[in-house]
Amino acid sequence: MSDRSALLEEISSMLLDSDLFSHLSPAELRAAAHYFGVNKIAEDEVIFNEGDIGSFMCIVHSGSIAVIKANQNEELVEMVKLGHGRAFGEMAVLDGERRSATCRAAEDSILLTLSKEALDKMLEEHPRIAARVIRAIAVSLSRRLRMAVGQLVDHII
Repeated sequence: MSDRSALLEEISSMLLDSDLFSHLSPAELRAAAHYFGVNKIAEDEVIFNEGDIGSFMCIVHSGSIAVIKANQNEELVEMVKLGHGRAFGEMAVLDGERRSATCRAAEDSILLTLSKEALDKMLEEHPRIAARVIRAIAVSLSRRLRMAVGQLVDHII
C-alpha cells in the first residue's frame, strides 16, 4: 500500500469515527477523504485567531481544542473545550468570513482539516458527496445555534 493510499485509508477511518459524517456510506467517506488533510497540533499552538480570514474547518480526532473569545473588556475567555469528533471553523468553509473566536490546542491534538478550496473542488468533482458534507456541516451549526439560543434564554429568564 502506498503512503498516499495508507493516508487516505487513515482519513476515511477518521471520518467514519466522526459523528458529523456518520450518515455517509463507507464509499462516500473514501471519496471525501481525498479532500481532507491531517494535522498534528502541539499543546498551546494557536490554530487560528479571532478576526482571521477563515479558509478551513477542523474536526478533532484526538486531543482537545480550547475555543477562546474576547469579551467587551478585551479579556480572553475560554468558552468551551472541544474533544474527539467535534468540528470547529465550519462557518469559514461555508462563507469565508472572519473567525468568530480563537482556537488553541489545549493538549497535543490530531485534526482533520477541510479547506474552502478543497470543498469547492469536491463540489465540482463529486457534487452529491459534497452536498452531503455541506448538509452535515449545516446540521451541526444549526444544533449549536439552537443550544446557544436556549442557553441565552436561560440566562435572560
